[in-house]
Amino acid sequence: MAKLECELSGNFHQILREIEDAVLDGSSTASCEETSDFQTEHCRCAVRVYERYSALGGNRVSLNLTLIQADGRIHLCAITSGGSQAMFFKLNTFGEESFLSTIRETVGRYRK
Repeated sequence: MAKLECELSGNFHQILREIEDAVLDGSSTASCEETSDFQTEHCRCAVRVYERYSALGGNRVSLNLTLIQADGRIHLCAITSGGSQAMFFKLNTFGEESFLSTIRETVGRYRK
């Protein structure tokens, strides 16, 4: 499992769109599996679940992304999972780290 969590600044919808593009453009096998959006007068929340094939691990890896804006702050939590083939101990998380790296540059442009 790999995790990226940080506070961002900028336009919520632009950040979300650019992260979505980075994930899908970062791998020919990446796909958006499901989405959820919620908004009130003072809060926005977008949840995205992506998958891609990891040739290194020979399996599918997921990226779960939550972007939330509340009280003038934008928070991102991105977590990958599924890249290990071990039964009891995680021996190899290269696929998970690689999937997460598809958004690091984009996120870096908006990171506080």
